Amino acid sequence: MKFTKLDYCQYLLSSQINYTITNLAEHLENISHDQINYYLKNAKLTPRLLWDNVKDVIMTDDNGYVIFDDSILDKRYSKEIEIVRRQYSGNEHGVLKGIGVVSCVYVNPNLQRFWVVDYRIFNPDADGKTKIDHVKDMLQNLVYHKLLPFDTVLMDTWYAVHNLMLYIDSLDKIYYCPLKNNRLVDDTFGKEKYKRIELLQWSEEELECGKIIKIKGFPANKKVKLFRVTVSTNRTDYVVTNDLSQSSTDVVQQVCKIRWKIEEFHREIKQLTGIESCQCRKARLQLNHIACAMLVWVRLKNLAYRTGQTIYQIKQKLLSNYLIEQLKRPSISMCLV
Repeated sequence: MKFTKLDYCQYLLSSQINYTITNLAEHLENISHDQINYYLKNAKLTPRLLWDNVKDVIMTDDNGYVIFDDSILDKRYSKEIEIVRRQYSGNEHGVLKGIGVVSCVYVNPNLQRFWVVDYRIFNPDADGKTKIDHVKDMLQNLVYHKLLPFDTVLMDTWYAVHNLMLYIDSLDKIYYCPLKNNRLVDDTFGKEKYKRIELLQWSEEELECGKIIKIKGFPANKKVKLFRVTVSTNRTDYVVTNDLSQSSTDVVQQVCKIRWKIEEFHREIKQLTGIESCQCRKARLQLNHIACAMLVWVRLKNLAYRTGQTIYQIKQKLLSNYLIEQLKRPSISMCLV
């Protein structure tokens, strides 16, 4: 029998704990471990495959959002996986051995639904590209090839660099992203020296409506609008946008909440698809495993939207069905003396 990506995706969707090739081979009658390994080693599954499977289920909106962020697939115990590298993990608040994945999530704000539409593997040793380069590539692809309608780009602090922000400007798109507290800015229109954002003075009107600033390193005539957003009692974010007409801190706060959709995606794909669990050493096998995990998430999410359930309920139902069947016709009958 021929082993295909459909077979591997079905395994990732159906399995609950163990996502290894060895476990898969043990549960297939006519497919060996070597056949599975051969397929994953020779297939070339790319991010294009993800788009081919999501483009017909995604519900677009002209006012849609695209969110960019990266996540580290934890490989801290690996020693010989080719594309594993030490890199900073926001969740771990430190350096972690893993595979970096830069993802793009599309959000329909009216439906409050989201889909992953693209991703890139952060592997500068192979392609020389930074995470910023990957985001620019995906943006270009969204606008000129996928022709996906959207209005606003949301990013984390790590992507708030001037060349990416100016590139988004050139695409006639709006961006919102938080800036680090030590970023140098000027809110005096050149009357004073640049100062750290956390040292800015805010009037009551500016707290409510934002203030026009210039970020150091930006072109002389390029101004943006800064908002001081209270996230919690212990945290304040300074959010910048190129939409100078924006005049409500409350609206900016609501927009920034949408960015957490990509964190929801990261949590779901790690917990339900086994994306971190591949133990293969070769880069190509890891890349194909990641591609299949992306496809499985799309399938689960689409089912969740269609049935009104959560993605966790969809996956858990597989175990529930198993338990129902075992209670009716147990494989191992209970005996008492």
